[in-house]
This record gives sequence, structure tokens and C-alpha cells, in this order.
Amino acid sequence: MANTDWMFRLRGSLTKSQNNLLGVVGVSIFLGLWILLTAGEDPIVVKQILPHPFKVVSSYSELLSDNDLVVNTAKSIGLNLAGYILAMLITLPLGFAIALVPLLRGLFQRYVEAIRFVPITPTVGLFVIWIGIGITMKSAFMAFGIFIFLLPVVIQRIDEVQSVYLKTVYTLGATNWQTVRTVYIPSVMSRIWDDIRIMTAISWTYIVFIESYSSAGGLGDILLKGAKRRGRIDKVFALLVLIILIGVFQDKIFAYMDRKLFPHKYQTKGKYDHNSKDAEESALSVIIDYIWLAFTWVMLFLYVVVAMDEFFGVLGGYNILTYLFGGTAWVIHFIFLSIIGYKIYGLTRKKIVAQPALE
Repeated sequence: MANTDWMFRLRGSLTKSQNNLLGVVGVSIFLGLWILLTAGEDPIVVKQILPHPFKVVSSYSELLSDNDLVVNTAKSIGLNLAGYILAMLITLPLGFAIALVPLLRGLFQRYVEAIRFVPITPTVGLFVIWIGIGITMKSAFMAFGIFIFLLPVVIQRIDEVQSVYLKTVYTLGATNWQTVRTVYIPSVMSRIWDDIRIMTAISWTYIVFIESYSSAGGLGDILLKGAKRRGRIDKVFALLVLIILIGVFQDKIFAYMDRKLFPHKYQTKGKYDHNSKDAEESALSVIIDYIWLAFTWVMLFLYVVVAMDEFFGVLGGYNILTYLFGGTAWVIHFIFLSIIGYKIYGLTRKKIVAQPALE
């Protein structure tokens, strides 16, 4: 009889194969129950409450043809990214300034603690009055929703920096800026990245709400229209599944970037033990890295082509990014230009490091 103690050991760890096997079994159980509850002409749960999974899958073809699913998905993703970029551009420097400068902490710390209790959804009326109904208002609302949660977290992460690192740089005679650059920024950003990943899930709640507020496209707009028609509850479930898949994909991207930007978080003792589990996983990681690297360069090439068409009409002026993302196309340019800048910076650093070695 096989040993099954590992299944019930408190906080026990799973091997990769065990985790994958249980994941497949879990999905099978979930889908099996769903099919069982909705099968037949007289299902246990009526279709107005829970549609059959095959009906949900088949509704994607209608969403593509009748509801312009690709464009509306791109609009929601663009709004999500725009909110994140705007929030981080404001929150990170402001949070560092308040946490590190005693004058600013004394002036604004109480407001930072109080702003966490502001209910998000009622503030949409203020944004409509201040900015109007449009993509600018939606981006500002998204940024505000992320801002009020992220700002206190940034200050908290700065307060959590261990004093031993600060004493070390002070002993070495570091200036204030050198201390911020070599201690605070690496330590805080490696921790805040996990908080940003958590905020990804919360941000989609804001997106669905703000897009349903005005009929200007996006997944939230389609969801509202689908919910109003009880006979098309299958569309609502299809869109919810799509949002979940987008969120999972975003989280995987954040996890990959976390490993690339903060590799020290993933260093282990068994890193150089070729017989260890870490060595086996590192081999798989190398394969994944090469696949991701190829995918990145392909996407960068496609972006350059599409961007050239946006600005110079090299493909006939189709303006694909504007068509897909509308008013949030700027965030796509920002992200890809940042990636290109990061790649150039990395190549430049390698050249500078390799130059002394050649000499």
C-alpha cells in the first residue's frame, strides 16, 4: 500500500510531479461536478443560474462576432496597465519621499494612514465631475484605486529595511543618495513587487466596475450587457473565465520579472549541487528562459513594425495599437520602450564589463 502521509501532513511540501498530478485531479473534479450539475434537459441547477460548460465555451464564437471580443479585451488590458503605470509613477517617489524625509512624514503620515479607508466606488462621481466621462477619467480612477492601497505599503516596506544594511553603508561612508540607491531601492522594490502582484487581482474588480459605468467598450461593458439579459448568462461566465485567464497570465509575467529583476530572492544552498532538485528545476528554468527570451524578441520586433506604422504609416496607416487599445495605446508604447531601454542598458553594461577583461 502506497504511503499517503504526504497528502495530509500539516504544511507539508509537494514535489513538482505531485503538485502537477493533484492539479490535474482538482481540475477534473471541478469540471466533472460542473457537467454533472448542468447536464440533461432537466439539470440539477437550471441554466439561468449555471450554464453548461460546453455552452460557455461555444459562446466565445458569438462574443468574437457580435461583441468584438478582441478589441474589448485589449481595451480592458490597456486600462489595467495604464492604471498600474500611472499609480506606480506617482506612488513610488511619493512613498519614498514621505518615508525617508522626517519633515514630509510628519506632515503627511496621518493622511496616508487615513486614505486607506476611502471607499473606492463612490469616488467615481468625483472623477466624472473633475475629468468627465472618457478614458482619461477611467485611467485616473484606476490609478487612484491602486494608489490608496499601494502608498501605505511602500512606506511600510521602507520601514522594514533592516538596520544592519544601513549601518554597513554608513560605515562605508555612503551618502544619502548612495544609501537610497544601494539599500532602500533594491530592498523595497523586491518586496513591493509581491504587493503589486496581489493588487493585480483587485484591479480587475475596479476595471469591471468603471467600464460598466459608461458604455464605451471593454469587458466590463460586455459583462453588464450580458447580465441584463438573463438568457445569456453563458456569456457572463465566458467573460469571467477570460478575465481569470488574463489575470493568471499577468501573474506569471510578474513572477518571471521578479526572478529576473530580483534573483537574490531565489538563491538556495543547493544551487550548485548537480544531484539536487534545484539543479533539475534550474535546467527547466533555462529552457523556459530561452523560450521567453525568443518570445520577447519576437514581440519587440512586432511592436517596432506596428509602431512604425502608427507614426509613419509604413504598413498603410492601419494604426493597430490605436484600434485595439484606444486612448491607452500610450501605455503600450511606454512598456515596450522601457523594455527596449532595459535591453540596451543590459547590453551596454555587458560591453563595459567585458572591456577590462579583454584588456
